[in-house]
Amino acid sequence: MYFCHAADIWQEFPQLVPGLLVVENLHPKVDVEAHLQPWYARARERLDQGPESAMPQVAAWRRVYAQMGLKPTKYRSASEALLRRFKRENDLPRLHPLVDICNAISLAFALPVAIFDLAGLDEYLEVRHATGTEQYLAFSGEVETPPPGEIIFADSVNHVHARRWTFRQSRRSTVSPETTQALIVSEGMHDTAGVDVPALIDALAAELSTFWSPPRQRTVLTARAPRLEFT
Repeated sequence: MYFCHAADIWQEFPQLVPGLLVVENLHPKVDVEAHLQPWYARARERLDQGPESAMPQVAAWRRVYAQMGLKPTKYRSASEALLRRFKRENDLPRLHPLVDICNAISLAFALPVAIFDLAGLDEYLEVRHATGTEQYLAFSGEVETPPPGEIIFADSVNHVHARRWTFRQSRRSTVSPETTQALIVSEGMHDTAGVDVPALIDALAAELSTFWSPPRQRTVLTARAPRLEFT
């Protein structure tokens, strides 16, 4: 299997910094609660300094959404949506220990973190423009067809695993109690993403190693080295 961004994505968004982890030996029988709270505290400190829309990480994704022809206040990046919910509720629902840790670190860094169950992917996962022939399975069970040109995460059989880049993941590869292997992707677009994304990946790797096996692979992709191969 492999993960990559299409060449035209790198051309359109040269500021892109993607960080990846491949993790295995996952199971839900761990208690991560005490590890969430320091990251939540860091997120509260960020939010105390001003609205999430003013954070460089979020503002950069808003510019990307505008560049994609989407209204940034209608389609928010995953990190912005998570921050807004956390600000409103001062907490997040507990879903799965892996998801809970990733969400907490996403809040702390104000960067989107996507988790894909490898069992739900076919051959590869590529960030590219839709052709209009792909299918997306929503959490409601409804099957959608993204319009041509939309930026999606797609595999070899045209299953869409995320729509509008970081807007919404698919039910098809979501983490469940049965998940044993996962691909984690975080992408930054702001000026200091070259420092912040590797720091996020390091933080995630340290947390995951506490509860499961150390990540099997970790990397930060570039336009010159745009692909991660894994089994």
